[in-house]
Amino acid sequence: MTYSVAVSGASGYAGGEILRILAAHPDVEIRTVTAHSNAGQPLIQHQPHLRSLAHLTLQDTTPEILAGHDIVFLALPHGQSGQYTDALGDTPLVIDAGADHRLESVADWDAFYGGDFHEPWVYGVPELPVAGAKQRERLVGATRIAAPGCNASTVSLSLAPGVAAGVIDPSDIVTVLAVGPSGAGKSLKANLLASEILGTANPYAVGGTHRHIPEIRQALAAARAGARTGDVETAPDEGIRISFTPVLVPMARGILATSTAPIAPGVSDAEIRGAWEAAYGDETFVQLLPEGQFPRTADVLGANTALLGLAIDRAANRVAVVTAVDNLVKGTAGAAVQSMNIALGLPEGTALTVNGVAP
Repeated sequence: MTYSVAVSGASGYAGGEILRILAAHPDVEIRTVTAHSNAGQPLIQHQPHLRSLAHLTLQDTTPEILAGHDIVFLALPHGQSGQYTDALGDTPLVIDAGADHRLESVADWDAFYGGDFHEPWVYGVPELPVAGAKQRERLVGATRIAAPGCNASTVSLSLAPGVAAGVIDPSDIVTVLAVGPSGAGKSLKANLLASEILGTANPYAVGGTHRHIPEIRQALAAARAGARTGDVETAPDEGIRISFTPVLVPMARGILATSTAPIAPGVSDAEIRGAWEAAYGDETFVQLLPEGQFPRTADVLGANTALLGLAIDRAANRVAVVTAVDNLVKGTAGAAVQSMNIALGLPEGTALTVNGVAP
């Protein structure tokens, strides 16, 4: 069976990456691409690297144009997806790459986003440890999927095995992320101009204000208490405290997250490393590096791979996990397509690669 696909926000970075991956997918046909201000223009004008899709023209993003497809991807800024999802009730599978359907707490949405709250969908991070299993079990047969925030999924994948196994204390998590500016989207912003970011590192959303913080707490709460992310039975996130500091660095793509947490009392080094080995030993797209090795963002460029390096710092009594992802692939579009494959019963890795591009 070939599934018909529409992609909204197709002129942006996330939409373009979804299209790049889907262009190589044998089971889908990209029929419709939509945009707002760029509607009416050739897709190739805004995504010149997508040569195989040069025949497509950007259409207006309306429920009428998006309807009538087997699968709809919404690659829109937060607060914009909800107006379409209610009108796509007859669409068999809708995947939101924005934030509108990620959070389960109305209070968190109001505090970090604001505007209308929309019901939570199944969270699209298949490898996330949940209830002694993985989030992919929730994705099987799903019809509504919330793709993750790139920073949120990177930190959650970094620490969830330790939280689930009880070998780290989640009440004092500190994470600092080096982030490429493509994660902020394609719209023109003065602070993202080349003259503003080249040759410098710029912290932002400092002091607990970043919108991905409640998403991380939600995922780690599910890992800790055995609740099922995306379902109504989610564990409370009390006692999970995160100091989260992102820093823009002059690379187009990538996230390098360094996350630390206290070691739980009475836990051995073998038990600590064993928690991550047990969680990801059989995973294709989330890989723990050998002891003493740590990833670079260059190692995952263009890949749907998260590479993790783990260190045990007994002097500070903390575990440190360094994780590298391509924010546009594993952080966004790759996670969305991987979740789509699971929901449809297709081989999970279809159209996705573990191989990066180098140099």
